[in-house]
Amino acid sequence: QVQRVESGGGLVQAGGSLRLSCAASGSIFSINVMGWYRQAPGKQRELVALITSGGTTTYADSVKGRCTISRDNAKNTVYLQMNSLKPEDTAVYYCNVQKQGYPGSFWGQGTQVTVSS
Repeated sequence: QVQRVESGGGLVQAGGSLRLSCAASGSIFSINVMGWYRQAPGKQRELVALITSGGTTTYADSVKGRCTISRDNAKNTVYLQMNSLKPEDTAVYYCNVQKQGYPGSFWGQGTQVTVSS
């Protein structure tokens, strides 16, 4: 099983930027779809962005235009660049594989993003 460690979160003011990283313990070269998810207090976990091995990306409407997902297979790392952050973006962010439309069964600790107003 490929384990993943998220990092790059922190406390930022509204309008600020963060780059989240997801480092995998094993190769992600053969994994077609990787995604970033987030969960805010009292809310269900939701999909933020997806990226295929070919570079095709998909974004939730709530972050479209403000976020960019990318991957570096050689470094076994997936990134999420977040700009123009809003307080509504406050959540724990996780990365995971997506298989047959569903996330993988393993979830890491995630990385906390807190956006102050």
